Amino acid sequence: MKKRVLAAALVAVLGLTGCEQKPSATYTPHAGTLALSRDDAFLYAVDSDNGIVAVVDTATRSKVAEVKVGLLPERITVGPDDTLYVSNVGSRSVSIIRRDQWTEAARLDVGVEPMGLGLSADGKTLYVVNSAMLESTEQGSLMAFDTGSLKRLWELPVGDEPRGLAILENGKALITLHRKGDVVQVDLSDRDDPKLVKTGTDVYQRANASKFRMGDGRPGVDIGFSGMVSFHPRGMDDLTVMPDGSRAFATARWAREDPVVTPGQPTPPPGGGGGSLYGGGGPCGTGAIASPGVITFDADTSTPVVDDLNGDGGGCGGGGDDDKDFPPSTIVSPDPTHPIQGPIATAVDPTGAWLFVVNRETNNVAVMPTNRRSGKDVEFRFPATTVRQLVRVGAGPNGIALSRDGLKAYVYNAFDHTVTTLVGDGSSSALNIREEGPRIKVAEDVLSPEAAMGRRLFFSAIDSRMTANNVGAACATCHPSGRDDGHVWGFPDGPRQTPTLAGRMITKTGPFHWSGEFPSLRDFLDVTVRQRMGGGVVDAQMASQLAAFLDVMPTPDNPYKRDELTDAQIRGSTAFLKAECNECHTGETLTNNKQANVGTFVTSGSNPDNDVVRQHGLNTPSLLGLARSAPYLHDGSAQTLKERLLQTRSSDTHGKTSRLSNAELDDLVEFLRVL
Repeated sequence: MKKRVLAAALVAVLGLTGCEQKPSATYTPHAGTLALSRDDAFLYAVDSDNGIVAVVDTATRSKVAEVKVGLLPERITVGPDDTLYVSNVGSRSVSIIRRDQWTEAARLDVGVEPMGLGLSADGKTLYVVNSAMLESTEQGSLMAFDTGSLKRLWELPVGDEPRGLAILENGKALITLHRKGDVVQVDLSDRDDPKLVKTGTDVYQRANASKFRMGDGRPGVDIGFSGMVSFHPRGMDDLTVMPDGSRAFATARWAREDPVVTPGQPTPPPGGGGGSLYGGGGPCGTGAIASPGVITFDADTSTPVVDDLNGDGGGCGGGGDDDKDFPPSTIVSPDPTHPIQGPIATAVDPTGAWLFVVNRETNNVAVMPTNRRSGKDVEFRFPATTVRQLVRVGAGPNGIALSRDGLKAYVYNAFDHTVTTLVGDGSSSALNIREEGPRIKVAEDVLSPEAAMGRRLFFSAIDSRMTANNVGAACATCHPSGRDDGHVWGFPDGPRQTPTLAGRMITKTGPFHWSGEFPSLRDFLDVTVRQRMGGGVVDAQMASQLAAFLDVMPTPDNPYKRDELTDAQIRGSTAFLKAECNECHTGETLTNNKQANVGTFVTSGSNPDNDVVRQHGLNTPSLLGLARSAPYLHDGSAQTLKERLLQTRSSDTHGKTSRLSNAELDDLVEFLRVL
C-alpha cells in the first residue's frame, strides 16, 4: 500500500502529469445520467424529465441528436461496440441505442424501476439492477441479457431496494442496497448460474466500532452530544470502481441513530448548526445528523474499509493521517460557506488517483485522493477533509463522465438541463479545475415554473431560505427522490420513521407530521425549515412552490397493482371492510386526517413518545403506496404488513382484526399491497 501512496502523489487529473493505471476491461469512467462514446467524440446525457438521451458532439459542444426512450430514464452505460443502454425507471425497461443511428433500436422488458447497469468484460452480457421484482417488492433483483440475441438469461434476487452496480473483471459484481446502506456480492463466473455469495457486510459495525466496545455492544444508547453515538449508512446509491478493479467507492448518508435531543440532554453546541435540531451531532464531530459519506470497499472481497465514526477523536483520521490509504468516510467541505450534501454519482479518473463525487443537493463536485490523506497538494483548511477542490456546477447535478485521457470532466445538471464542462490548467503543482465555456443546453423544463422552483427548494442544502451553511441539509437529504431513507430518527417527541412523500397526495392530508400538530402544510414547512434546518421563514410563495412539486413527484412503481384485482385482492377488500379499516383509512387519500391511539406508542427505552403525543394520539397515515414503504408505523417497528396486523389482533386496537380468519388476514395483506 505504501508504494501506492507514493505513486499517488505523482499522478494527475484533468491535465496534471502522471501515469495511468492499467484499466480493467470493466472500468467505467462515468456514472448516473452521463456517458461518453469510446472515442470521446460524443457525450450522452439522459434527461429524465423529458424522457430523452441527448447526443452532444464534444468537438463542437453542440447537441446533434435527441433519442426518445422510456419514461423517467435514470442511468446509462456504453458497451465496447459503442451501443448505449438506458434504464427507464418509469416503464420497467432498458432502451438500446446504436451509435450514429440515434434511434431506439430495441427495448428490453425488465423488473420494477431498473437502476444500475453493467456489462461483462467481453460486452456479451448486460446486467440490470431492478429496485423490486415483478412478483414481490420484498426483494430487488439482478437480471442478465445476452447483448447479441437480447434474450433474458436469468434473474437473481439480491435484497431490498438495490440501486448501484459495479461489474469486476474477475467475474464478480457489487450491488448497493439503498435503504440498508450496504453492499452485496454476486458471483458471475458461471454466466448461466449466478450466485449471491455475500448478502451484506459489517460496515455498520466497523463504522461504530468504539460504540460497540463500550460494554453491551448495543448501539443506540443515548450518551449526549459529548459522548459516543452510532450512525447508520443510508441512501446508498452509486458505486464506482478503481481503474485496476482493486477498490470500490459507494455514496451514502450517515444517519444518527441516537436521540437528537431529549429532556435533560444538552442542546447542540454553538457552531454545530446554530441551535437547529438537525445541526451538529454528526459523525466525527462534523456536520449534521445526516451527513454525506463515501464508503470504501475492497472490490474482491466486498470488505468495507471505513473510519470509526467515534474513535478518532472528532477527526476520523482526516488530514495528515499517513496510515490510512482510503478517503475519509465522511465528506466535509473545505469551504465553510458552501457545504456538501446529497452525493449521488462518483467516478475515478484514469490514473486511479482522484475520486470525483457529484453532490445533487449542493450543486457541486468534490475532488479528493482515492488512496491517501496527506501530500502537499492536499490542503487541510478544515478538519476531517481531504477534499482537494470543490467545484460549483449547475442545479441538481446527477451524472458525470470523464474523458479517457483524463483531460476533461462533464457534469449533467438535471434541473437546468445543461452540461458543465470541467478542465484542469495543466499545472503539475496544483489541482486547479475550472469550468470551460458556456454550459451546453440539451432540453427544456417540462414542469410548471412553480413546481420547478419547488423542486429546487426541496433539493437545496445551500439556499439560505431552506438551511444554514453549518447544517447543510435539504428536504431530499432524508426524503431522497421524495421517498424515505429507511431510518428511524430519535426526535424530542419520540422515535419517528421517515415517511414516503411521493404518490401519497400529501398536500391533501393535513394536519401534518406524525403527531398531527401542524394544521397546514405551510405551518409544518415553516417550523421544519426554521427550527430544524436552520433556514428562514417559509412564506406563502415558497410553500406554494414546494406543494406544487410534492403534487407532481413520480409515484413509486407498484408491481402488485394491475388492471384488475386478483381473487385474493378482491377478498382482501371485503376483509378491509369487515375489520373496519375504512373507519380511519377512507377517501381518495385513505386517511381521515385525525389523530388516534392504535396501541403503538413507545413507552420505554431512551427515546419514548412524549406525554403530549400519548395524550392526543398519532396522525392517521395514508395507506397509499404501502407496498414500497416498509417498515411500518411511526417507529418502524413492523417489518411487514402481516406482522403489523398480528401485533394488535388480540386487542383490536388497530382495526377489528380479531374478526378475520388467518386466510382473510392473508387476503387483507394482498389488498393493502395494491393500494
